[in-house]
Amino acid sequence: MPADDLALGAAVARAQDGDEAAFAVLYRLVQPGLLGYLRGMSGERAEDVAAAAWREIARELPRFRGDGQGFRGWTARIARRHARRLRRRGAPSRSPGNPSTPLSADRNAPALRGATLSAQTAQALVARLPRAQAEAVLLRYVVCLDERAAARVMGRPSAVVGVLARRGVRSLARLLGPDEVTQDVARTLGEPR
Repeated sequence: MPADDLALGAAVARAQDGDEAAFAVLYRLVQPGLLGYLRGMSGERAEDVAAAAWREIARELPRFRGDGQGFRGWTARIARRHARRLRRRGAPSRSPGNPSTPLSADRNAPALRGATLSAQTAQALVARLPRAQAEAVLLRYVVCLDERAAARVMGRPSAVVGVLARRGVRSLARLLGPDEVTQDVARTLGEPR
């Protein structure tokens, strides 16, 4: 659980009482991870999807009940719904990368080991995972949800989400080396380009 979840929970409570500065705080705490998640789900349309999600989040905020971790999950569910709606309309949904190329065949893999990844490179790597694995990795390590919260967002059992996230991390580790996957990729996906 992120250390800032207590601050996030307090900001949510103040924002629900109409404190605009508190809403700005919760936006700053949640938006980087949410945008990283949406980049993996919606590719280049992530910012449009995030804007639509934040409009709904602002409108529905008075009805939200929960803590900081719950707020992260709630915002991810709203963003996921908007991303899926976009996908159903036939818009491109994956970030750059060639999902048909097997991870182990990536000719750039040796150059990636030990390197600092750009957000675009990290997005391309995650985009090459099967969709469910990519989503589980993004929810667990970019949005910073625990397994149960990620399972609620995905509408799957916790055990399944745990397996998907572990498989996704193992696939990424084949390219990057195990020490860099959760820290480097997760941190990079939430950063602006």
